[in-house]
Amino acid sequence: MFRNILVHIPSERPVRPVVDVAVALTIARRSHLDAVAIGYESMGAAGMLVEGGGAAMAAVMGVEQERALERANAAISVFEVEAKLAEIAYSVRSIAAIPAEAGETIGALARLYDMTIVLQPEYARPSYDNEIPQQVLFNSGGPMLMVPYIHKGPLDAHHVGIAWDGSRLAARAMRDAMPFLMGAKAVTVIAVNEEAGEASSDLLVRHLARRGVPARVQRLTAERSDVQGAILSIAAESNMGLLVMGGYGHSRLQERILGGVTQGMFNVLTVPVLMSH
Repeated sequence: MFRNILVHIPSERPVRPVVDVAVALTIARRSHLDAVAIGYESMGAAGMLVEGGGAAMAAVMGVEQERALERANAAISVFEVEAKLAEIAYSVRSIAAIPAEAGETIGALARLYDMTIVLQPEYARPSYDNEIPQQVLFNSGGPMLMVPYIHKGPLDAHHVGIAWDGSRLAARAMRDAMPFLMGAKAVTVIAVNEEAGEASSDLLVRHLARRGVPARVQRLTAERSDVQGAILSIAAESNMGLLVMGGYGHSRLQERILGGVTQGMFNVLTVPVLMSH
């Protein structure tokens, strides 16, 4: 598993966190890694009216597309240096797209891969790259590994935490993360505000044991507004290197909106997280 990996290389934000994680993970898993960067075409250029007719408009759009590709290629070049040094199997792709189409494009592309690696959004610094993780989560149909923008170095999945509430999405994420779970030295099931049910944390531990994955349960109670904070506190206290959780969302006027806890993770993430929707 994870033999075919995609990494999104931001064209407007620092690339080092995702490059380091993606390259090291590819080496460890003996995988093939594809990198894609998107250069964003100016919305102004796409919508402006240019005197002189269609030929002038085409010229303006052509120049804007070239500039967008230059930005994508510049981001990809940083990745290529590290990929060549690591002697991994890889390929690269640079795309020019208007922001409204970029997320749909990479979401569709990600459907071909075992996992997609993205950089955590940094909403304090507006960027079209901030929209990519949400698009990948909801449109790829597979697991997404989101790396904090403060992360340094490779992924350290020696201790994995599973945010468990017994839901379908939590179960999907747990199954998608099985290669990490089977290779971890420690696995902790984090049961938040757990109620009795058929998919309890105790039963999950029993099923994981049958897969050769010993795990323990840590239960906690938290206000709904602070669930993500409580999970991240446990992760920090236990020195976890990876969290696994379902990526929640709902539709509103044909737009996919992140659920509260998922949005909170997007905002305050401090440890890499594997999410599935």
